[in-house]
Amino acid sequence: MISIDRPTADLGDVRVTNRAVVLRHVRRHAPCSRADVAAHTGLNKATVSSLVGELIEHGLLRETGLTENRVGRPATMLVLDGARYVGLGLRVGADELVAVAAGLDGDPVLTWRRAFPAATAGPEETVKALAALTRRAVTRIGADRTVLGLTVAVPGLVNPDGDVPVAPTLGWRGVPLAASVRRALRDPGFPVAVDTEANLAVLAEQRHGPYAGTADLVHLTGGPVIGAGLISGGRLLRGGRGFAGDVGHLPLAADGPPCVCGRRGCLTALLGVDAVIGRLLPDAGPVTDHLPEIERIQALARAGDEPARTGLTEIGRLLGQAVSVLAGLLDPDVVVVGGHLAALAPWLLPAAHAELAARAPVPPGVRLEASTLGSAAGALGGATAALATVEAGRLPAV
Repeated sequence: MISIDRPTADLGDVRVTNRAVVLRHVRRHAPCSRADVAAHTGLNKATVSSLVGELIEHGLLRETGLTENRVGRPATMLVLDGARYVGLGLRVGADELVAVAAGLDGDPVLTWRRAFPAATAGPEETVKALAALTRRAVTRIGADRTVLGLTVAVPGLVNPDGDVPVAPTLGWRGVPLAASVRRALRDPGFPVAVDTEANLAVLAEQRHGPYAGTADLVHLTGGPVIGAGLISGGRLLRGGRGFAGDVGHLPLAADGPPCVCGRRGCLTALLGVDAVIGRLLPDAGPVTDHLPEIERIQALARAGDEPARTGLTEIGRLLGQAVSVLAGLLDPDVVVVGGHLAALAPWLLPAAHAELAARAPVPPGVRLEASTLGSAAGALGGATAALATVEAGRLPAV
């Protein structure tokens, strides 16, 4: 669970905090008994029993039966209950929209991908498409489940109000996205929030990926612009204005290719999906849907095409350089790459690992791995973020 400091002003706040402690323990150790929760959290048994009863009543935990593989009487085991409530996450990509609805247990209720040219459609049409996709998802989720919130993932900068000051991939400037989506949905009855794709992707990795629970984790998004979601000490790093992780214009090579920002050799100009496709598929021309072109590169690499493999090795070396810089700054345990970087990982990571090993200042033990969550990572993180209030111990107001 990503930690958020909250002052405990009264007994009600203490109870909220204790609910969060119980939910966090069950998430990490399910199936577990009430006695297990008490023993490992320091809460007394009466308090745990009361909290668990409350959480079961509100559909946040459920009992799964008895276990006899323990000393003493059989114990009733607890797991998270994903049946009654869901969070909804939407991801805006340059060429697609992705929707994920998931419960507290992390199991997706639905996962949809829809081709959509957000980079050329403009904010107004994108908001209409997001609202239509949200309404369709709510209908599919059905009356048996309650949507507790919606979070939209955007490949750009996002301020605390859900406004998008700039999203170069989409050609957006000064878009009040959260307010616009809320208005298009005509006040849907649940909160609407916006965050960066990188922040939400790293939240999905920290909660649901192979490295769930890692306290120091970086997710590098793969797409037209490279971004980083940063978790340090179990906390999402946002920075003073919410813009931390905007690493796409970190300069790697002074004599590198020109970047849209006006400089040369930035991460985006070297590792962004358009840069990778342009380098490896010079005949591709303007690309509006990146997936088929990435699949072409995969096919060439599998077939042993020498130019493709040589190019991938060089791109992997550049990736290793970028990760070495981030590792030196942040000292993460794991760096996970997503998007096209994950899709091409079998050919990128060997060179990247070699580059990391060759750079002495890099902290030892840093792992560089490919995400297994696919293009849905940002949307899954959005669904997870939409459940944050409940996970922090607040009971659903439904």
